[in-house]
Amino acid sequence: MKYVSLIGRLLGYFFYPIKKSPAFFVFMFVLCYVCNRLGTPTFSELGIFELFADLYILCVALSFIPWKVRRWIKGAVYVVMYTTSIVDMYCTVKFGSTFTPTMLLLMEETTGSEASEFLKSYVDLSLLKTDLGWVMLILAVHLLYNVFMSMARRRHIRLDIDMKLIHRLSAVVLPAMGLATIYMLEQGIATRADNKKAFVRLMTYDNIGDVEHELTRDDKAELYLPVYRVAFSFYANRLAARQIDKLIEATGKARVDSCRFTSRNIVLIIGESYNRHHSQLYGYGKPTTPRQLRRAEDGQLTAFSDVVSPWNLTSFVFKHIFSLYTVGDRGEWCDYPLFPELFRKAGYRVTFITNQFLPQAEEAVYDFSGGFFLNNPTLDKAQFDVRNTSLHTYDDGVLADYDRLLAQDSIRFDGPDDHNLIILHLKGQHVSYSQRYPADRKRFAGADYDEPRLRPNDKQVMAHYDNATLYNDSIVDEILKRFEREDAIAIYMPDHGEECFGGGMRVYGRLHSAEIDYRLAHEEFEIPFWIWCSKGYAKSHPGMMEAIAGAKDKPYMTDRVAHMLLYLAGISCPAYRGEYNLLGPDYDPDRPRKLKNSVDYNKLKAENEHNDKNDGMAQPR
Repeated sequence: MKYVSLIGRLLGYFFYPIKKSPAFFVFMFVLCYVCNRLGTPTFSELGIFELFADLYILCVALSFIPWKVRRWIKGAVYVVMYTTSIVDMYCTVKFGSTFTPTMLLLMEETTGSEASEFLKSYVDLSLLKTDLGWVMLILAVHLLYNVFMSMARRRHIRLDIDMKLIHRLSAVVLPAMGLATIYMLEQGIATRADNKKAFVRLMTYDNIGDVEHELTRDDKAELYLPVYRVAFSFYANRLAARQIDKLIEATGKARVDSCRFTSRNIVLIIGESYNRHHSQLYGYGKPTTPRQLRRAEDGQLTAFSDVVSPWNLTSFVFKHIFSLYTVGDRGEWCDYPLFPELFRKAGYRVTFITNQFLPQAEEAVYDFSGGFFLNNPTLDKAQFDVRNTSLHTYDDGVLADYDRLLAQDSIRFDGPDDHNLIILHLKGQHVSYSQRYPADRKRFAGADYDEPRLRPNDKQVMAHYDNATLYNDSIVDEILKRFEREDAIAIYMPDHGEECFGGGMRVYGRLHSAEIDYRLAHEEFEIPFWIWCSKGYAKSHPGMMEAIAGAKDKPYMTDRVAHMLLYLAGISCPAYRGEYNLLGPDYDPDRPRKLKNSVDYNKLKAENEHNDKNDGMAQPR
C-alpha cells in the first residue's frame, strides 16, 4: 500500500503544472482547439496532442515563476492568444483563408482613414453568428470567470467543502490525471516532434525563397495555431522586406547609357505550368496548339527546341526572369536591377497585366513570394507605367484588361515616341486544370486517351490539362492578333513545366522534393519557347529575323531572358551581358544550365542521349 501511495504521488506530480494554472490551461486549450478545428483547412486530430504538449510545457515554465510575476505573464499570453485567434478567425470567415503574410502586408500599408472605412464596412454584430462567435464566447466566459474569482477573493468567499472528501478524491484523481498527462505528453512528443522540427526549420531561413521551397516539402510544418500563423506572417514579411531594401538600392544604382529603340513594341507573354510535351507545336499527338502551329507554318512564329526553366517554382522563376541576375552570378537576385525599370529609364512605356500577382487577402505564400517585389509601391513605380487592378477566373480577362487600357489611351502606338514593353502574365495551365478553361471550351475527354497504365480518373485529368492547353492556345493567339498591325515582336515562355503522367509515372503537378534526374527535368523544366514577329517587324528587321532563325536550336535557360530583351530594345547599360543574349553574336551556348541551382541539365541530357544510343545499339538486328 505504501508503494501504491508513493506511485500515486509521483504520478500526481506530472499533473502539478496544470493544477498550478488550471484556468490558464483549460481556457487556452479550449480556445486553441476551437480555432484549430474551425479555422485550419488541414486540421489534424493529432494537433490535440501537440497542443497539450505546448501548453503543458508553458505551464511547467510558469510554475517556477512567482505568482505576482506569473499573473502578468499569463495576462500577456491571454492578450496575444485571443488577439491572434480573433484576427485569424475573422480572416477565415471573411476571406476564406487563415491569416497570411499578404494580409499583414495589406494591414501595414493601410492608412488610418482606410482602416476606419474597413471597420465600418466589415465589422458588425452579424459576425457573432459565424465561427468567430465561438471565439468571442470563449473570451466572454473567460472574462466572467475572472470577474467571479476576483470578487470571491475580495469578499473572502469560501465554499463549504468536506476537505476529507477532497483529500480522498485527490488520492485517486491526481494519479489518474497524472497518468493521463503522461499519455498526452508522450503522444504529443511522439506524433508531433517532426512537426516541431519542421516549424523550427521553417522559421530559421535567411530568405523568402527558401521559405517557399520549404513549404513544398511533404514534411512541411503544420501551422496549426493562429499565433503560429501570425508569427510566420511577420517572419515572412521581414524576410521579404530585406530583399525589397536590396532591390530599391539596386534600382537607385541602375543606369542606362543609351537606347536605340531597335524594337518599337516588345511583348513578353508568360504562361504557367506548361508541359512542352503536351504542345502540338512540339510534336504532341493531339491538336492542343493548332493556332500556334498555323503561325509557325506561315513563318511568323519560330519555336525554340532546347529551352529549360531554372526552377519549377513560379516565384523563383519570376525573380530570375525580372532580375538581371543569372544562375551562378555573384550575390543574390535582389542585388541586381529589374529589367522593367531599365526599360522605363530608357524611355519605354512599360505595361504589366497579370492574372496571378495582385495582392489579395487570401493569397498563399507562393504568390506572396513571387509578387512582393512587383507590388511594393516603390518598386512598382520604378518598373511600370501601366498595370491592371483585378484578377480573373479565366485568362480572357487579361485580354479584356488590355483592351480596356488601350481604349483609355494608357497604351499607345501611334506617336513617334511611343515605344512599348508589354508584359502579360497568364494563369495558363495552373492546377487545378479543370478550372483553367470555360466549360463550353471543352474538346478532349478521358475516353480519348488510349493509355492502359492510367486509370479513368487519370485520363480525365489529362483531358483537363489538354483542354487548358488548347484554351491557352486561343488566348495567346488573340494576344498576337492585337499586334499584327503593329511593328511588334512577341516572346512566349511559361514559368516552368508540369508533370502530367509523363515518363511512365502516374502523377501530375510537380515533385518539388524529388531528386532531379532527366525524367523529372524532361517533364518539369523543359518548356515551350517561341518568338513571333509581325509582318511589319519582319520586313523592317531582316537581321533580327536571321538571328532568330539561327538561334532556334541553341541551348538556352530562361534566367537570361532579361538580357535578350535589352538587346531587342537596343538598350545599352552596365548590367547587360552579351554572352547571355540568345540572339546576339557573343552568346555562350556552352554555359551550364543548372536547374534549381544544383543539377546541370546539359549533363543530364548528354547522359540520357548516351544511354539511348547504347540501348539502341544493344537491340538485336
